[in-house]
Amino acid sequence: MDLTADDLPASVPHPAQPPLPARVKESLLEGLPAEAVLTDPEVTASYATDMATFCPAGTPAAVVLPRTVEQVQHVLRTATALRVPVVPQGARTGLSGAANATDGCIVLSLIRMDRILEIDTVDRIAVVEPGVVNAVLSRAVAEHGLYYPPDPSSWEQCTIGGNIGTGSGGLCCVKYGVTAEYVLGLDVVLADGRLLRTGRRTAKGVAGYDLTRLFTGSEGTLGVVVRAVLGLRPALLPQLALAAEFPSAAAACAAVCAVMEAGLTPSLLELMDRTTVRAVNALGRMGLPETTEALLLAAFDTPQAPGDLAALARLCTAAGATAVVPAEDPTESELLLRARRMSLTALEALRPATMIDDVCVPRSRLAEMLDGTSAIARTHDLLIGVCAHAGDGNTHPVVCFDPADPDETRRARASFDAIMELGLELGGTITGEHGVGVLKKEWLARELGPVGLEMQRAVKWAFDPLGLLNPGKLC
Repeated sequence: MDLTADDLPASVPHPAQPPLPARVKESLLEGLPAEAVLTDPEVTASYATDMATFCPAGTPAAVVLPRTVEQVQHVLRTATALRVPVVPQGARTGLSGAANATDGCIVLSLIRMDRILEIDTVDRIAVVEPGVVNAVLSRAVAEHGLYYPPDPSSWEQCTIGGNIGTGSGGLCCVKYGVTAEYVLGLDVVLADGRLLRTGRRTAKGVAGYDLTRLFTGSEGTLGVVVRAVLGLRPALLPQLALAAEFPSAAAACAAVCAVMEAGLTPSLLELMDRTTVRAVNALGRMGLPETTEALLLAAFDTPQAPGDLAALARLCTAAGATAVVPAEDPTESELLLRARRMSLTALEALRPATMIDDVCVPRSRLAEMLDGTSAIARTHDLLIGVCAHAGDGNTHPVVCFDPADPDETRRARASFDAIMELGLELGGTITGEHGVGVLKKEWLARELGPVGLEMQRAVKWAFDPLGLLNPGKLC
C-alpha cells in the first residue's frame, strides 16, 4: 500500500518540505497567473504599509493581485490550507494601519478588480468591484444623471473596497451620510474561500441579520469584499458656498450649532483652524484669510441655495463672524471646497511627518474639542492643525512632528493619545471614518468596554475561526 509522510516511523526521515514562502508561491500559482503573484522582497516591501504613522508592519511572503472572484477564492483556500494570514488591501490611502502587512502574510491587493459592472438608472444602483476608485465611480454615474455621495478627501486615489472596509465618510456627509448608508449588498469571500452574498438590490429589505452593515467598517477582518451594490441619488445642482471668518473656534462652533438648530441642511459644513488655513495658503496659494482663528465653509445644493446661504450668513454674523464672504458662482464655490480638500496634504507639508487623528464628538461639544486640542498642542509644544466636518462633529487634528527627533516623536504620540482621551471624555468616539486598524486598537477596548469587546471577538471567531484575516487589526 502507499504510505504518506505521517505513516513513516519517527526513525525514518520525512520527505523534505519546501520552505513555507516557497510553498505559498507554489500553491498560489496553481490558480493564478504568474504576473499576479509577486515575491521579490523589494517589490513586496512596497505593499507593507498604508499611510498611517506609528503603526508596526511586517514582511509579506507574497503579494497577490487577482482580477476575478475565483482567483480571490483560490487565495483564501490556499491561505486556509497553509495557515497563512491574509491582509486585504485597496489603494493603501488609509490612516490607521489597517492595511499593514504582518510577517509571512499574503497581501491581497484588490486594485486590479476595478470594473464598474452595472449602472442602473431606474433602481439607482451601481454594481462595482472593490478596486474601483471613488472619483472614477462618481464621474461615471454623473454621466447618467446620478450621484454617489461618499467623497473622502482622498477620493481621487481611494477605492470603493477600502471605503467599505473603513466605513469612510467625506465632505458632504453632513447632509448625505457616510459609506455605510449607500452599501446595499455585498459579495464577500470568506476565510475558507466560500462566497457569501449579503443584502439586496431593492430599495428596502429586512430579511435576517444585517450582514452588509456588519462587513462595512470591518477592515478586512471578517471577509474580502469582491463586489458591492451601491445606492445612488439623482444628480445635484452645483453647490453655492460661502466662507465665514471667526475670531475663535468657540465662535465658529456656536455658528455650527445655530445652523443645525435652525433646521438648515447644508450640503457641506466644514471648519479649518488658523494653522490649517495658513498651511493651505502656503501649499496652494489659495488666498484664504490668514488673520482668522477659524474659517467655516458652508454650501447648499438646492434651488433655494441663495436664500439658505443668506440665512446661514446671518447666523454666522450673530455668532460673532468678523466677515462672511459668499462665492460669486459655482466655480468660485468649487475653489473654496478645493481648499478644504487640500487641508491634510497642506498640513503634511509643514513637518516631515504627521499623525492624523479622527475623533468625532457630539456637535454640542465641538467647541470643547477644538479648545481642548489647542491646549494639548501647547502642553506638548507641538504644531497641531485641525480641519473638521463640523456639521457632524468629526474633527481631524493633525499632529505635525519630526520623526528624527526622539523627544518630539514622543510628544507627538502622547498628544495623539491625549486627543483621543479628550474625545471620549466629551462623549465621542475614537474614529468617525478612518477606522481602528493598528493605531487605535487599544483605544477601541476603552471605548467599547469588556462586554462590547467580547462580543466583537465572538463575531470575528464566527467568520474567521483560524484568525487568518487581517490579524492584529481592530479587536
